[in-house]
Amino acid sequence: MMRENLYRTHNCGELNESNIGQDVRVAGWVENIRDHGGVMFLDIRDQYGVVQVVVHDDNLLKNINKECTVTISGKVVKRDEDTINPKIATGMVEVHTESITVLGKCKTNLPFEISNSKDVKEDVRLKYRFLDLRNKKLHDNIVLRSEVISYLREQMNEMGFLEISTPILSTSSPEGARDYLIPSRKHKGKFYALPQAPQIFKQLLMVSGFDKYFQIAPCFRDEDARADRSPGEFYQLDFEMAFAEQEDVFAVAEQVLYNTFVKFGGGKQVSKPPFVRIPFKEAMIKYGTDKPDLRNPLVITDISDMFVETDFKPFCGKTVRAINVPNCAGQSKSWFKKMEEYALSIGMKGLGYVKVRDDMTFDGPIDKFLPAEDKLKLIERTGLQPGAVCYFIADSAEDAPKLAGMIRTEVANRLDIIDKDKYEFCFIVDFPMYEYDDNGKVIFTHNPFSMPQGGLEALNTMDPVDILAYQYDIVLNGVELSSGAVRNHDVEIMKKAFDIAGYSEDELKAKFTALYNAFQYGAPPHAGMAPGVDRMLMLLTDEENIREVIAFPMNSNAQDVLLGSPGEVTEQQLREVHIKIR
Repeated sequence: MMRENLYRTHNCGELNESNIGQDVRVAGWVENIRDHGGVMFLDIRDQYGVVQVVVHDDNLLKNINKECTVTISGKVVKRDEDTINPKIATGMVEVHTESITVLGKCKTNLPFEISNSKDVKEDVRLKYRFLDLRNKKLHDNIVLRSEVISYLREQMNEMGFLEISTPILSTSSPEGARDYLIPSRKHKGKFYALPQAPQIFKQLLMVSGFDKYFQIAPCFRDEDARADRSPGEFYQLDFEMAFAEQEDVFAVAEQVLYNTFVKFGGGKQVSKPPFVRIPFKEAMIKYGTDKPDLRNPLVITDISDMFVETDFKPFCGKTVRAINVPNCAGQSKSWFKKMEEYALSIGMKGLGYVKVRDDMTFDGPIDKFLPAEDKLKLIERTGLQPGAVCYFIADSAEDAPKLAGMIRTEVANRLDIIDKDKYEFCFIVDFPMYEYDDNGKVIFTHNPFSMPQGGLEALNTMDPVDILAYQYDIVLNGVELSSGAVRNHDVEIMKKAFDIAGYSEDELKAKFTALYNAFQYGAPPHAGMAPGVDRMLMLLTDEENIREVIAFPMNSNAQDVLLGSPGEVTEQQLREVHIKIR
């Protein structure tokens, strides 16, 4: 027989009409105290909900104040008709109190009202995060996080993936973001590093004969914060598959992500598998970014060839993009002025446009610079219709795509044409393997361990910047959820790939010893990816800041103001790890 709990027989969210007449105990936090002419009403809250309790004896309320914890005994009674609250699950009943015991006292001067904590300055919220987390919206975010992670695990298990933990103490990576370094006590002058990702370990697991691996993996990068990036650590659904091609990885990601966003997406429409595949080059032209928001219906068109020779100097010899914006010609002068001001704020020298009249003639500051034949081309290539506006972005080959993408997004936001009731997934594929740095040196564009399309032959015969990689991102509503790749598992291909980027074989051995050695002992073809859990939660909750879906995040300055991290340590601690502060 189960022992009865001392503090509660029911949680605060489960009492209903079936409990009327029962003697019960509930425990929780005092959310509100209301005086109705000698009868006191308390709202008691726990994780599961809120229940109203009625107190007829003022003596029971000694030392009771908001946010203290209490246990209450009493009888469940149906509420009077005029006090029924349909907004809460327990709104048909109340508990008539017989006894109250304070379990945890609370100061009377709270740093903020719990119900309004999301409006408080962030550092104050984080300093009192234990209070902030009582806010229903934030509390529900963390509950949802637990449910989503459990569901991700459930799906991966069902698909035959093994959950395997990889080390947290690792070695410093010569590639990628800054490492968090940990000095060694036993090995003077040497350091561990927290892993930026389980990349090397999961590839070694494939070489070790594990067919499908996953984990909800913590990753550590010493990066500055952004709205969609938490400094310090983040979590991802990391998975890898042996004897797998790109489409095998896509099939897993599509199933897991589609099911997750259908289950937890609040009824929003979710794009069905197979998700759209967009080559990187096409994405940069059509959307001006490799993270396109497909809820935005606007598309960018490359019209650079129309201005190779032109008398209009701002366009001459430039990369020129056009954006067809339907039903925009009727906007006010101030609307167009604000768009121009935005363009100047992002570094453009101006923002040219034409409006399309009902007879398909043009009106606007660029009209006089367009020959008649170019106007016909423009209409044909961009699909202009009466009432549309065509925006022009002209700049360098490097900057024009990015600027056009920013104008595309800004116009769509100002016109409110982005469908907020959708989740639109896509894969960005065919990333370039290499690029030139500022000094003209060939470098890896992204992950150096990706398999080049065309293998060794491509590396031996093609211009490096024309070589594509089996590398891909998954993007949702303009947010990159994950990058991934088919891995380079062949030592000869690896040596050539790194040689092109300026690494000798000795450097390859020294910097990537584990993979270099392992791939000489029968490595299977393998591929994987790692969708970000924090970003998934951010999208599912419609939060604009990633810290709203993390229980104990650092602030934007990479500080834990709750525990006081980073903090000073003693001289003895420094001596033990052979560190002297300069």
